[in-house]
Amino acid sequence: MKTMKKLIALILTLALACAMTVSLAEGEKKSFKIGICNLVDDASLNQIIANIRERLGEMKNVEFDIREENCNLDFSVMEQIIRNFIADDMDLMVGVATPVAGMMQTMTEDNGIPVVFAAVSDPVGAGFVESLEAPGANITGSSDYLDTNAVMNLIFAANPDAKNIALLYNSAEDASAAPIAAAKEFLTEKQVNFKEYTGSNITEVSQAADAIIADGMDAVFTPTDNTIMAAELSIYEKLAEAKIPHYTGADSFALNGAFVGYGVDYANLGRETADLVAEILVEGKNPGEIPVKTFDNGTATVNTETCAAIGFDYDEIVKAFGPYCMQVKPITFAESFDDL
Repeated sequence: MKTMKKLIALILTLALACAMTVSLAEGEKKSFKIGICNLVDDASLNQIIANIRERLGEMKNVEFDIREENCNLDFSVMEQIIRNFIADDMDLMVGVATPVAGMMQTMTEDNGIPVVFAAVSDPVGAGFVESLEAPGANITGSSDYLDTNAVMNLIFAANPDAKNIALLYNSAEDASAAPIAAAKEFLTEKQVNFKEYTGSNITEVSQAADAIIADGMDAVFTPTDNTIMAAELSIYEKLAEAKIPHYTGADSFALNGAFVGYGVDYANLGRETADLVAEILVEGKNPGEIPVKTFDNGTATVNTETCAAIGFDYDEIVKAFGPYCMQVKPITFAESFDDL
């Protein structure tokens, strides 16, 4: 009996020691350095970063030292930012938008620093990953792939008689190539006229908007194009005054005055991107083996002020859009989501 009691006591002691070991292990804090580079000061992209920060801040027993930089569409500045991240031994880099992610991947090929991209519309087409399921190399991330046909359907749901559609984008942005090609194919099959208008900076985009108005186009389509997004504040009023609805690939466009923004929830995309960061740094997973995060593009965000300025009835628009998206959400004008 004494032997049995001693055995039980020994087992309890060992169990307590194991429990304490686990508790200590769980209580240990880890620290990682993360470099985030944003392409441009853009409501959607800023929202992504804010939610990356928020989500990482919720994680227990780990600290993230986050350095955030913005290259503001300047590729030489972008390169220097990434060089500084490498020199400062960042544990991981986050590239927000396609151009940043591409340069990060190129500049980390030899040093193996993991890269997580955010809001890359076509990571396979851009050559970042071998496939969405198995990226390969040192990179994975989140995609804001745009269902272009869905946006086209919204145009004709609101105005079945639309005959001339403007395609407004920056021809140098890789993210715009696939959706613009898809829009051309859709409109060609529908036998609807279209014309391309491009700009590489705010001044050129504003001039393109003037040309759209002068040409009497019935509607404008812009994909998730960061150049046009940066210029939206300078063109939304003139398009609305001309009664030309602007259909776009993100809710941030609608926030800044476009008629419709159709696409992903960028707040959720940011949080999911943060989870990818944690999988790599905290759980030790190989980024090349983590599937790219993709999202449902079923939300149409309508700027109610612009809707009224154009001459549409919001309730009627909600009914018309109903068959083509999961939900329709109203939004009012603001320069950033923090101002709502």
